[in-house]
Amino acid sequence: MLVAAAVCPCPPLLVPEVAAGAAPELDAARAACTDALGVLAASRPDRLLVVGPADRSGRGPHPEGTRGSFRGFGVDLGVRLGAGTAEPAAAERELPAALAVAAWLLERTGWSQAPVEGLGVGEPLAAERCVAVGREIGGRPERVALLVMGDASACRTLKAPGYLDERAAGFDAEVARALGAADVAALRALDAELAHELKVSGRAPWQVLAGAAENTDLAGTLLYEDAPYGVGYVVAAWS
Repeated sequence: MLVAAAVCPCPPLLVPEVAAGAAPELDAARAACTDALGVLAASRPDRLLVVGPADRSGRGPHPEGTRGSFRGFGVDLGVRLGAGTAEPAAAERELPAALAVAAWLLERTGWSQAPVEGLGVGEPLAAERCVAVGREIGGRPERVALLVMGDASACRTLKAPGYLDERAAGFDAEVARALGAADVAALRALDAELAHELKVSGRAPWQVLAGAAENTDLAGTLLYEDAPYGVGYVVAAWS
């Protein structure tokens, strides 16, 4: 049973050591993520499941204790998902970047309320598959909270990673509205092809959330929405 959810962006720039001199530019986003995690803690879950985008090597489950790092971004900084110790098989894998950012957020806020596990989902995963994965999560008998990582479009400005696409602002506005309103139907209906063209990393994780939240009465709050560096970042909390 899903009891709460937090939606956060997943750029490694959220980590001040990675952002370096530009770190203050995302202070408001970090503060909003902290507030969203507070909503998860207040829900007193039996388990926290972190869902985020991943390439082929990072897909699938990541048990508590799985390690990640930001060495690929020029910073010798490691993180661990939750407080547990990973099994030997898990110790051989690293968290995908989005889940490493989530692990950093959890460490930063001192998460200790419940065991943590991670799930990396591929960007191309079809909407119906994402929703089905979410329904399985929502059908668990335990009280589950979700930390859902993902960015909106990367095409909001000329200097954005995906250059300027005039469709991006409208897509991001609808995403922010849906996440802020806990509008499950709107999240299910997101256009996967358009999301891919706009370089949206959060589409699949958001649709997992939509599946998990079916038949719940969770209400949403939009905590942050902006597009620094031409990339759409949204923070929301459902409870």
